[in-house]
Amino acid sequence: MTGARPETSPHLPHEAVSSRIVRALKGASKTSVATIWFLARIMIPVSFAVSLLAWSGALRAASAFLKPVMGILGLPGDAAVVLMSAVFLSNYSAIAAMNALSSVGLREALILAIMCLTAHNMIVETALMRKTGSSAAKMVSLRLGAAFVMGWIFNLVLPAGMGAYAGSASVAAAGAAPVAGVAIGDMLRGWAISTTSLVGKIVILVICIMIVQRLLQEFRVAEYLSRLFAPLMKVFGLRESSSFLWVIINLVGYAYGAGVIREEIERGGMTKSEADLFNHHAATCHSLLEDSFLYFAVGIPVLMITIPRILLAIVVVWSERARRNLFRASFRVGTH
Repeated sequence: MTGARPETSPHLPHEAVSSRIVRALKGASKTSVATIWFLARIMIPVSFAVSLLAWSGALRAASAFLKPVMGILGLPGDAAVVLMSAVFLSNYSAIAAMNALSSVGLREALILAIMCLTAHNMIVETALMRKTGSSAAKMVSLRLGAAFVMGWIFNLVLPAGMGAYAGSASVAAAGAAPVAGVAIGDMLRGWAISTTSLVGKIVILVICIMIVQRLLQEFRVAEYLSRLFAPLMKVFGLRESSSFLWVIINLVGYAYGAGVIREEIERGGMTKSEADLFNHHAATCHSLLEDSFLYFAVGIPVLMITIPRILLAIVVVWSERARRNLFRASFRVGTH
C-alpha cells in the first residue's frame, strides 16, 4: 500500500488539469455554436442587404449625398453604411458590410476599422454604461466624437496607395462586384462566395477565442493577469484595483465587465465616480482580444488598430480627470 502512493500521486495533478481542459473545451464548444449562430443571423442579412443596395444603385445615390462628409475622412460615401452597421449593431456586421463594398482598399479599411472599434454596438453598451453610473448622452458623444477624430487622424497619417483590402479579395475573385448594372445572378454568386469566405473565417476565429476565454476562466488566469497589469492602471489614470475589471473587458467584452462593475458598486468596492471614470476608458478601448483579432482575420494589421485605441483611452481618462479637478465643485457623476 505504501508503494502505491509515489506511483499514483504524480499523475493526480496531470489528471486534474486534463479534466479541467476537457471541461473548458466542452463549455467552449457549446458557447461557440450559440455565438456562431447568433453572428450568422446578423452578418448574412447585413452583407446581403448591402450587396443588394449596391446592386440596385441605392448605395450609389446615398454615397453621392454623404460624399462630402465621408470625404473629410478619406472615405467613399458608401462607407457610411459600414459605420452605421457598427454603431447600431456590431463589428461583425460592420465587417460584413465592408466586405460587400468594392470601393474599400486597405487604407480605407484601416480608417473604418479604427472608427468602428471606437463606436460599435452603441445602443447596448451605452445602456450598460448608464446602468453603471455614466451619462448616456456623454458616452454617445464621447464615442462618436472619438471615432471621427481617430478617423480624421488616420486619414492624415496613413500613406496613399496602401494596396487592396484582403477582405474584399473574394468579391474580386468572384468576378462580380456588387454594383449597379451587374446581372442579379452574378451579384448573388459574388455575394455568396464572399460571404461564405467571411463566415468561414469568423467561425474559426470564434472557436479559437471561446477556447482561449474558457481556458483563462477555468485556470483563473484573469486573476493573475490583473496582478500583472495593476501597475499599468496608473498610466491609464485608473485605480490599481481596476486591473481585474480591465482584464475582463478586454478578454470577454464590456457586457461581462458591466456586470462586475455593478456588483462592485453595490458591495461598496467602487464608487459611481470611479465607475464613471473607468467607463471613459472602456468606452474607447475594450475587447482588445476579440475585436482586434476579428479585424486581423480579414487582413487588418493588429498593432495599427490596438495601440492607437490604448493611447486614445489614456488621453480620454486623463482629460476627464483634469476636467474634474478644474470643475470639482460642479461635478456630479453622469451629468457633467
